[in-house]
Amino acid sequence: MCGIVAGVSGRDIVPVLVQGLQRLEYRGYDSCGVAVHSGGLQRARSTARVAELAQQVQQEAIASGTGIAHTRWATHGAPVVHNAHPHFSHGPGAATGAAGRVALVHNGIIENHDELRAELQGKGYVFESQTDTEVIAHLIDSLYEGDVFTALQAAVARLHGAYALAVFHKDEPHRVVGARAGSPLVLGVGEGGAEQFLASDAMALAGVTDQIVYLEEGDLVDLQLGRYWVLDAKGRALDAVQRPVKTVQAHSGAAELGPYRHYMQKEIFEQPRAIGDTLEGVASVTPELFGDGAYSVFKDIDSVLILACGTSYYSGCTAKYWLESIARIPTQVEVASEYRYRTSVPNPRTLVVTITQSGETADTLAALRHAQGLGMKHTLTVCNVATSAMVRECEFAYITRAGVEIGVASTKAFTTQLAGLFLLTLALAQVRGHLSEEAEAEHLKAMRHLPVALQAVLALEPQVISWAEDFARMDNALFLGRGLHYPIALEGALKLKEISYIHAEAYPAGELKHGPLALVTAAMPVVTVAPNDTLLEKLKSNMQEVRARGGVLYVLADADTRITNSEGIHVIRMPEHYGALSPLLHVVPLQMLAYHTALAKGTDVDKPRNLAKSVTVE
Repeated sequence: MCGIVAGVSGRDIVPVLVQGLQRLEYRGYDSCGVAVHSGGLQRARSTARVAELAQQVQQEAIASGTGIAHTRWATHGAPVVHNAHPHFSHGPGAATGAAGRVALVHNGIIENHDELRAELQGKGYVFESQTDTEVIAHLIDSLYEGDVFTALQAAVARLHGAYALAVFHKDEPHRVVGARAGSPLVLGVGEGGAEQFLASDAMALAGVTDQIVYLEEGDLVDLQLGRYWVLDAKGRALDAVQRPVKTVQAHSGAAELGPYRHYMQKEIFEQPRAIGDTLEGVASVTPELFGDGAYSVFKDIDSVLILACGTSYYSGCTAKYWLESIARIPTQVEVASEYRYRTSVPNPRTLVVTITQSGETADTLAALRHAQGLGMKHTLTVCNVATSAMVRECEFAYITRAGVEIGVASTKAFTTQLAGLFLLTLALAQVRGHLSEEAEAEHLKAMRHLPVALQAVLALEPQVISWAEDFARMDNALFLGRGLHYPIALEGALKLKEISYIHAEAYPAGELKHGPLALVTAAMPVVTVAPNDTLLEKLKSNMQEVRARGGVLYVLADADTRITNSEGIHVIRMPEHYGALSPLLHVVPLQMLAYHTALAKGTDVDKPRNLAKSVTVE
C-alpha cells in the first residue's frame, strides 16, 4: 500500500525520492508528496500521479540533501491534498500555514489516534487533516527537547497500532530518523556509506544502492551523513551481525512494460517463464525443498492450517483439495483477516502455512503471529519475496520465482503459488507414505510440462477477446466450478470485479438450485469451468439448469467433454486435460477474460480504483 522513501546525502536527493515513489506506484496510492530540509521545511503534495508531483517539485525548485517522500492509500480521511503526506507539526498554537518544525511520513494505522489527538489539542496543537498520521507529527514535536531520535523513541512508546515512520526536524539538518512496527521498512546504505536511505520496499532504491539492512519489528534507526545506527525496541544498540547489510538485487528492470499495453497483460504472458523458474532445480520431491529439518516436522504434523487473503486465499482453497486427496492430511483454510478475531482450537501438531505474494501482508503476518502465540510453532510460507518479513518469521519457506508483479490484480503470483503448494502436497504425501515412486515421477513430469501447456492456453487469447466483447456490456456475472475448480471460479470472479468493476460472484455449481439460480437471466452471463473430471456429468446437469432459465453459458471445456457450441452456449476448448494440475491452466483464460473486458470498458487495468497491491494495513 503506502510507500516511503527518505534519505540524507551530501548531494540533492530529491530526484532519488521522486524516482523511488515512481518505483512504488505499483503498490497503489491516491496521493503523494515530498518534503525537504532547505533551511526550513519545504514540501509539495498532490492527489495526481507522481509524474505531476515531479513537475511541481521542478517548478518550485525543491532541492535538498535531506528529505522524505510518500505515496498514500487513504484510510483516515479522504484522498485530498491536506490529508496527503508528508505532514508537518508547526508547534502548539501555531496558525495555519506557519513554518513547520517536524516533517513526517507514515505507513500503517494508529489505533489510539483519537485519544492522542484530544491530548494534543489540549496542549494547543491545531490539526489540519483528518489523518491519524498528523497525530504522530504533533506528538514528536511535543516531546522534542533538542534530539529528534530521542523524541521519536518516546513517541513510539505511546503508539498503538502499525507504523513505519520517517521523520526529520528543522533544527537538525542532514538527519532522518525512522521506526517500524507492523509495517515494512528497510535501510539502504549508499556507496561508501556516505549517504543513507529509508524505504518501505528495496525496489524504491534500485539503481541507488543494493546494500540493504532489513529492519525488524520494533527497530528504530538514525540516519546521518556518513553513518547510521539501529536500536531495537528495548533501546539496545544493534551491531552488523544482528542487522547485517545484504546485497539485494531489486530487479528494477523487471518493471519495464516492453511490448505490452499493461503490466497485467505482461504478467499473464510471463506465467510460463514464472512457473519454469519456480520449478527450476526441482529434480525430485523432498521435504528439504522447504528448508533444513522439514522432514522431521512433516513427519510429526497431523494437520495443515492455511492462512491467506484475497487471491492467495483462493490458492490455499485449491491446495486443500490436493492436500486432502493426495497427501491425505486434514486441512483447514482461513481468511487471515478473520482468523485471529475468533476463538479457535489450537493444535501444536499443525503445520501453519501462510501464502502471500509480498510477504508483508499485514493481516497474514498478524494471523501467523496469533497462531504462533497459540502454541503452533511449525510454520511454513509460500512467498514471492525471499527477504520479506513473512519468510524471516516462518520456520520453513518455498520461494516462488514469479518476479516483480506490478499489476494490482495478481496473475503470475497466483499460478506460482499453486506450483509451490502442489510441491508441498507431494512432499507431505511422500513423508506420510502416500506417494509411490511411479506417482512422483508422473506428477513431476506433468509439472515440468506446465510451461508448454500454459503457452498453448495463452494462444486462446483471440477467443477470449470475443467473450470479453460480450462481458463489457454486462453489469453482473456468475462463475461456476465444482470440486478442485470451485476456487478457480472464485478467482475468476475476483479478477473480473477487481479491474472491470462488473459485479461477479462464484458458486459451487451444485449450489445453483439453492438460491443463485434466481439471478439467472439472459443478462447474467454464466462462466463455467468444465474440466473432464469425475464431476463433469454433475456439472453438465447444472449447465442445463442455467439454459432452462434462459441463461447464457460461457464454458471453458476440456477437449473430450463433448460440450459444444450451440444456442446460448459459448465454448472455448482447452488444449489438453491436465488432471490434478488443471487449475493452473483453467485460471489463465479467466485472467485474460478480466483483462480484455476491462480493456473494452476503458478502466485503469493496473491501478483499479480503491485497491492497492501490497496490503500493509488491516
